[in-house]
Amino acid sequence: MDDGNPKTWAVTLTPHRSLGRRGFLIIMAAIAAVNFAIGLSFYLLGAWPVAGFAGFDVALIWWAFRANFAGARRAERIEITPHELILERIAHGRRAQVHRFVRRWLRVELDMDRNRDLIGGLYLRSRDSRTEIGKFLAPQERQELAATLRSALASY
Repeated sequence: MDDGNPKTWAVTLTPHRSLGRRGFLIIMAAIAAVNFAIGLSFYLLGAWPVAGFAGFDVALIWWAFRANFAGARRAERIEITPHELILERIAHGRRAQVHRFVRRWLRVELDMDRNRDLIGGLYLRSRDSRTEIGKFLAPQERQELAATLRSALASY
């Protein structure tokens, strides 16, 4: 809640990542050590090209983790004011995207398959436009966010 305006509600959504920097370093050190041992043993057996591929594996895994960490630096900030909902999308290395919706015409939609207990995407619908939010959230979190947004739109 914004202290400057008591009629404002705000939330910031970020992807959850369970692996921190220290864990990443430990995993990469273990992978590098195992690949070094494998590469060295093949080199000593005379199959020296395998050593290069073992090093290439470490580089690919490092690149995959870096891409994953870049995705973790994105966020969505939702602010509800007396007259509008403001959605700001922040991605690492990109300009923030800001979407504004008039509250009067805004609906929160959650795709659900009640027969199979599946929860799909969460959307903000305003007139003819439909914008997905919280794509990186778990299904249960999207369902909770939908209920919270509907409540916040009704009361703030």
